[in-house]
Amino acid sequence: MEGVCNMMRLHNLRPRPGSRHRVKRLGCGESSGHGKTSGKGTKGQKARSGGSIRLGFEGGQMPLIRRLPKRGFNNAAFHQRYAIINLDDLNTFKAGTDVNEQLLRESKLVRGNFVGIKILGGGELKHGLKVEADKVSAAAREKIEKAGGTITLREKPGRPDAAAAPEGSGDQPAGEVASQEIRKKKSSRRISTKAKKKASQES
Repeated sequence: MEGVCNMMRLHNLRPRPGSRHRVKRLGCGESSGHGKTSGKGTKGQKARSGGSIRLGFEGGQMPLIRRLPKRGFNNAAFHQRYAIINLDDLNTFKAGTDVNEQLLRESKLVRGNFVGIKILGGGELKHGLKVEADKVSAAAREKIEKAGGTITLREKPGRPDAAAAPEGSGDQPAGEVASQEIRKKKSSRRISTKAKKKASQES
C-alpha cells in the first residue's frame, strides 16, 4: 500500500523546490515595498518606459573617450579585405572557362564588398581554367599552370605615367619640382631688387 500511495499522479505533481518564485507586484501602494515609483526611482529618463541611454553617454558633457588623448597609428581604416577563393571552389566550373569576379559573384562564391579577389592553393584543380584575379599565391599559380590553365592579375589604377610629369623633372616628384621653381622665382626677385638699389645709389 505504501508503494501505491507514493506513486506520482497528476493531482500530486509539484514543481521542483526553488524553481518558482513569487511574482514581484509593483505599484500596490507605498507599504508594499514596490509601490509608487515601482522600483524605478524618481522621474528622469531611466524611469520612463522604453527610455534608454546609449553606451558612453554622460549626460551631454564631453565623454571620456573624447577627453582622453589619442596616440599611435591604427591601420584599421586602411585595411583592405580580399575575397578568398581556394582551388577546390573552382572545380565547379567547366574546363576552359574564363573565371572572373563577375562569374564568381553570379555563382555565389563571392558575396559582399571586397577590394578584390585572392586565389589560394587549397585543394587540387582538376582541369585547366582561365583565372583572372587581383592576387594569387605561389602554390595556387603553380597548381593552375600544372592543370593546363592560366592566371592573369588585374591591373590596379596607379599614379600617372612619368610622361605626364613636367619637363625637366626627371625622376623627381612633382612636389619637389614645384618647390624648386618657387625658389628660382624668389632668387630672381632678390637679384632684381638688388640691381634696382645699385642703380639708385649710382644715380
